This record gives sequence, C-alpha cells and structure tokens, in this order.
Amino acid sequence: MRRFAAETAKDLVRSRSLQRQNRRRCLLSPLWPLLSSGSQSRFSSSASSPDSPPAMGSSPPVTLDTINPKVLKCEYAVRGEIVSIAQRLQQELKENPGSHPFDEILYCNIGNPQSLGQQPITFFREVLALCDHPSILDKSETQGLFSADAIERAWQILDQIPGRATGAYSHSQGIKGLRDTIAAGIEARDGFPADPNDIFLTDGASPAVHMMMQLLTRSESDGILCPIPQYPLYSASITLHGGTLVPYYLDEEAGWGLEISELQKQLDSAKSKGITVRALVVINPGNPTGQVLAEENQRQIVEFCKKEGLVLLADEVYQENIYVPDKQFHSFKKIARSMGYGDNDISLVSFQSVSKGYHGECGKRGGYMEVTGFSADVREQIYKVASVNLCSNITGQILASLVMNPPKVGDESYESYCEERDGILSSLAKRAKTLENAFNSLEGITCNRAEGAMYLFPRVYLPQKAIKAAEAAKMAPDAFYCRRLLNATGIVVVAGSGFGQVPGTWHFRCTILPQEDKIPAVVSRLTEFHKGFMDEFRD
Repeated sequence: MRRFAAETAKDLVRSRSLQRQNRRRCLLSPLWPLLSSGSQSRFSSSASSPDSPPAMGSSPPVTLDTINPKVLKCEYAVRGEIVSIAQRLQQELKENPGSHPFDEILYCNIGNPQSLGQQPITFFREVLALCDHPSILDKSETQGLFSADAIERAWQILDQIPGRATGAYSHSQGIKGLRDTIAAGIEARDGFPADPNDIFLTDGASPAVHMMMQLLTRSESDGILCPIPQYPLYSASITLHGGTLVPYYLDEEAGWGLEISELQKQLDSAKSKGITVRALVVINPGNPTGQVLAEENQRQIVEFCKKEGLVLLADEVYQENIYVPDKQFHSFKKIARSMGYGDNDISLVSFQSVSKGYHGECGKRGGYMEVTGFSADVREQIYKVASVNLCSNITGQILASLVMNPPKVGDESYESYCEERDGILSSLAKRAKTLENAFNSLEGITCNRAEGAMYLFPRVYLPQKAIKAAEAAKMAPDAFYCRRLLNATGIVVVAGSGFGQVPGTWHFRCTILPQEDKIPAVVSRLTEFHKGFMDEFRD
C-alpha cells in the first residue's frame, strides 16, 4: 500500500511537471526567436530537446522586400539623412567639445520655431494650464498668477468639454463649442458665414492632408496637381495612398508665380496619359518658396478649379506670416465667396495649423480643415475616416480655438498679446530680409523676395566641378552642397531636390527661424563656407 501511494505521488508530480512545461511553452512560444537566439538561455540550452520549437527560417518575417512598397517609395526630405548627420554631429560636440569647426548645430531645416528659442504666447499657455488643471481655478492665488481674461476663457472652454476633462475623448470632428469658436473666427476673418459642422479638428494640418488624399485617391490613375517646389508632405502622402503627383512648376523668374497656362498644360498632359486629376494643391503663403499670391491670381485659380471640376486643397497654415506691405493674405474661401461661388459651385478644403504663424506651437499638434462643397453622403465618409482616429488631442483643439479667437480690445491680456505677436512677426520679417540680402550678395546665388511663410529658397549656380564631384559621391548636387555646408559650419538646410525643382536647377531651403542674435553667425558662417566652396570647385 505504501509502495502504491509512493508511485501514485510520483505520477502526480510528473503529471504536474509536464503541465507546467506545456504551459510555459505556450506562454513563451511568441518569444522563442528571442530566447533561442543565444547559445545558452535561462529557459533553453544549446542541446536540442523535445521541448524546443521548430527551427526558424534564416530570413526574418519583415524585410525591405516584404514591406509595403509605397512606404519604400515615399520620401520626406526635411527630416531625412541631413538631419541624421546633424544629430550625430551634435552628439559628438556634446561628448567631445571642440571636435568640429563650430560649437553648435543651427537647425534651419524645419519650421519648428520654439526649438530655436521662440517663446509661446502667454495668454495661450495660461488658458491651457488652467484647462489642464481646473482645480486651481477656485484658488485665491490664481487671481494673482493668471490674467482675468485667461481665467474667464478657461471657464468658458471647460464648460464646453463634457465632464470638463481634457484627458477624455471628444467628438471625432472636435469639441462642438471649440468648432463654434473657430467658425466665428473664420467668419470674422473672411466676412462670409462659416459652419462649425464643416470643421474637422486634427492633430496639426498634416493628418487632414492625409485624410483628403486617402479620400480622393483610388489608384495610380488618380492624380493630384501639386506645386513644384512643394512641401514634401504632399508627395509623401500621395505616394503612400497610391496616387500620382501631377507637377506644375512655379515661375521662379516671376517671384515663384503660379501661371494658369502651366496648370492647364500639366492637366492636359496628365489626361493624355490616362490620369484622372482629382484636385489642385495650392500653398499660400508658399512653402518652401515664401511667395504670397495676389488676389487676382487667386481668382484665376478658383475659376480654373470650377471649370475643370477639381477639388481645391488650400494649404493656408502660414496665413499670419506676411512680411511685405504690398501683400496680404486672403483665404481661398473668401475669394470664392466674393466671386459668388457657394457650396454647389466648388469643392474647397482649407487647412490651418497652430504650428506656424506667430504662435509656433508645433509640439501641441493642433489644426483643422474646413470642408465645403461636398455632398452629405461624401461628408459622412469623411467623418467615418476621422472617427477611425477617434479624435484629435484636446490641447491642440483648445489652441486652435485660441488662435482663431485671441484676446480682443478691452481684454486684460490684449496689449501684452499684441506686443508678443507683433514682436515675433516683426522680428521674423527682419530675419527674412537679412538672410535674403545675404544670399543675394554671394557669388552664384540668387534669392527671391521673402514675402511670407518661414523660408527662403535660394538658387545656387554650382560649378561643373562641384556637380561632377557630387555625381562621383552619388549625390544630387544641391544635397552635396548642403552636406558640405553642414560639415563645415553646423548649419542644417535642406536640398531643393527634396522639394522638387526645374531640372538642371539647384536650390536649398533655409528657415528664417534662428533668433535675431544668431542670424549674424548664420550669415558669416554661410558666407565664409560659400566663398571657400566656390574657390575649391571653380571651373
């Protein structure tokens, strides 16, 4: 009996041990490629055993040959290889000061104002702080720390948010009260009615662009007319969604003008190749080119879209960034309505962002698109796509409402707000003019007037020896120039080939965002480098 009990106990132990091993294999099976990669591991040994999983094939499950080819094809120059090199140099400077002929990296590659020292607008940040921590609104100390209108605005906004919770999801188009505020701001700007139901709040303007490209693109047979040079978001988005970019070239000799004859030529050419052109992208003020469209030119563009049945995609994120007295911003919606065209005449999508302008709140990811001239059933599909992402972040939504409804005359913050806003914009105008003059003073560089936005796009007439050196290095000539500039000066600019340009011409995009006290260093470093470069490669 005692022997039987002992044998039974052993069988029970063996059974339980087997169960534990089976459970462990089930739990660890997703991890076997990692756990079995070394010669020894905590869970397995180099010797094979019945418990070992089948041997993996030599190829990993995901390679460049097996990912979506559209991802491989798409490019985004402003955060490309040049930035990776700059970041490596920055780390080397940190670890070994004096290891390069410069002491800092100046990022002139991207429109990211606050990363280069621009300060946020006080009123906007006060309201955000109060909305994110509403319990301090009832504290007596708050009255002395925050302006009265910021406190009042925070209460108004919190009353519009269900549960007064900025950490909760909202309606997929954005909080209704904030869309009401934005619509009122658009109406005040344009002088024509705006419907809050036409507004979709997004995490910056980029997701809105992706949403429209996804909606309009059915296959490679669908084309989107885009300016060349263009902001690489458009080419990347068209590629990712499987469409075809139909280029139209801006006229550099005419200050990057947009000619209707060029639009017609490219449209007809695309049609002859079997491409159905769905939309026209217009960036005003221009990125990377910095031009501001004349009102008459905008009327011609609206008329062209109406005649050809094209959706007008109006990128207007730099609408506050105007630096010359003879130009001003007019939204395409205002132009269309002033021509007597309504929703039944033209389909128009306007993009706005909190990342640009004088506010420069890139990291807050706020923006919107105003969608007009689409049927109710198509609008339902746009809403469906928006709802897949649940909603945009609430901080960005609040900021978008503040940008479109800043302090007014009589508000406690009005004077300080105007001082901050005007100080930023006037400083940007000075920086733009200083850099423009500097570029035009250099041998072999021409630069059009900086009318708006945050960039200059100078043309570089490179010597043949430099072009041949670039070819030997398997690089585009302007990328070769930009790489040499970075390695010699620490200044990061983006080659024009990343934005598109007339074949045989070379450019680079440079932001105007380094603070005023940094601009002389940018100019002197760039001037010294350029003279040396031209001497080295002079034909």
